[in-house]
Amino acid sequence: MKRLILSILLCTFISGIKAQDIDALFAAMPDMYIPQLESAWRKDLIDLYNSGKEAQLKNTMNGVSSLKKLTSDYLLLQTTERSTVEMKLLPLVNKTNIICVVTTVDGPISDSRIAFYTTDWQPLDTEDLLTPVSPEWFIREDADKDNEAYRNAIALLDMNLIKYTLSPDNLTLTETYTTPLYLNKSDREKVTPFLKTTPKVYTWEKSHFK
Repeated sequence: MKRLILSILLCTFISGIKAQDIDALFAAMPDMYIPQLESAWRKDLIDLYNSGKEAQLKNTMNGVSSLKKLTSDYLLLQTTERSTVEMKLLPLVNKTNIICVVTTVDGPISDSRIAFYTTDWQPLDTEDLLTPVSPEWFIREDADKDNEAYRNAIALLDMNLIKYTLSPDNLTLTETYTTPLYLNKSDREKVTPFLKTTPKVYTWEKSHFK
C-alpha cells in the first residue's frame, strides 16, 4: 500500500497537476472513458449546470446525457437512458487525491463496475484500493445452511450482480446485491428470507475503502 501511495504521489509530481475540483477533471477526462460525450460537450454540460439551466445534451449515440449533480468533489452523470457514471475525489496524503469512477448499467437490473485513477487519468489497481465482500456476505448469518429450502433458494443465485453507489456527502461507497432482482417473483420470494436487508457500506480511510 505504501508503494501505491508513493507511486501516485510521484505521478502527480511529474504531471504537475495541481489540486482540482471534479468539474475540471471531468472535462479533462480522456474521451475513451465516456465515448458518448467528447470533452467539449462535457464542458458545455458543466456550464449549463453552473448557470442553473437544465444540463442536458444530445450524445454521440443519438440519446441524451444529463449532468444530475455536481459538487467540488462529486459528480453524477446520466450517460444514457440506462447507464450512469459517478465520480468522487478521494483524499490521500499531502492534499493529493485520486478519482473513483463507478459506471452502472441497468440492463434492466443494475450492475456496476468500479475503477480508480490518478488526477491525470492514469489507471490504478482496483485491488489495492477496494476489497469487495463475497456474495456470501449478503446471506444472513442466522440462515440454516443445512435446510433444504435454503440450499434450493441459494442455488437460484447463479450470477453475481452488484450495484455500487458513491455518496455525494461523505467518503462512503455502498455495495448493493442486485442478483435477486434478476429472478422472477416466485424465485425471489424463495431467496429473500435468507438475505440481509441492508447493503454493505465501505468508508474511505486514507488509502483504501474499508
